Amino acid sequence: MLNKYARAFFTRVLTPFASLLLRLGVSPDAVTLTGTAGVVAGALVFYPQGELFWGTVVITLFVFSDLVDGNMARQLGRSSRWGAFLDSTLDRVADAAIFAGFALWYAGGGDSIALCAVAIFCLASGQVVSYTKARGESIGLPVNVNGLVERAERLTISLVAAGFAGFETFGVPHIGILLPIALWIVAVGSLVTLGQRMVTVRREAAEADASAAPAQGSEA
Repeated sequence: MLNKYARAFFTRVLTPFASLLLRLGVSPDAVTLTGTAGVVAGALVFYPQGELFWGTVVITLFVFSDLVDGNMARQLGRSSRWGAFLDSTLDRVADAAIFAGFALWYAGGGDSIALCAVAIFCLASGQVVSYTKARGESIGLPVNVNGLVERAERLTISLVAAGFAGFETFGVPHIGILLPIALWIVAVGSLVTLGQRMVTVRREAAEADASAAPAQGSEA
């Protein structure tokens, strides 16, 4: 959903920056690793202290590395299986760090075990949603479904809400409620998306098995 349109827009915007990095001799893998390190640091240093605004600023600056590294690889004309694997794996690390940061905040100064549990659920469900697509594709299924809340939606909803919620430390009253609302939206949306993907994989698997059965019968 968001991923389709936002990625195309930011790819165009970031192309000159990606070109500059290539001229400076920076590799796509280095950008991937640096971006992930920045996101993890922003999430696990700032969020547990309740610095939601500054944590979001740091994370946002580094999260665009996910678009820059791919852009660089395409400009070089050498997209690789290793690069795709590294990028996808570190995306999961970055996502986990963000929701772990929220969980740590609510387990400590945020003083809400319920919201800590919701943040942990968002972390776990996001990983499982990603796994269902990867696993489905690994057994030869296309997993053609646009889920309600995929990675782009999870990050956008959570980071925008966290950024605005951070204004509460600057004296804006009641705006901190945005983050709990966002976490609940992401939790429910991720659950719906997981269901969508499982239903899709079940249908595609049944269709694949049905089409394979006549071929096996003709061979016999």
